[in-house]
Amino acid sequence: MKYLLVLNVNPDVLAALPEEEQQAIGSGHQKFMDTIKASGEFHSTVALQQPAESAVVRVRDGLPAVTDGPFVESKEFLGGYYLVDVASRERACELAALIPDASIEGLGVEVRGVEFADGL
Repeated sequence: MKYLLVLNVNPDVLAALPEEEQQAIGSGHQKFMDTIKASGEFHSTVALQQPAESAVVRVRDGLPAVTDGPFVESKEFLGGYYLVDVASRERACELAALIPDASIEGLGVEVRGVEFADGL
């Protein structure tokens, strides 16, 4: 079954970390990718731009209106995800615990099963 490991980012939490911890996050993500690729559980991953670079499109009365993002005001935002193909929810949670963000106070990794996907 496929699970989305959602990385919710709080820039204030990350900015408060010492530089060496911030750098350890990047190397920890590389280690995580190496692990899930070696196990055959890796499907894909995406890192997203900052919310300030996003746009929101709404169609009202048949006319599109585009505004600068993010969609909602929040301390956290979707920073990216890993899509893994694993045997169980428990395994997805085990993998999520290996992601550096999961061990940082104020952050976490959301585990969501994929109900439907086209083109995967």
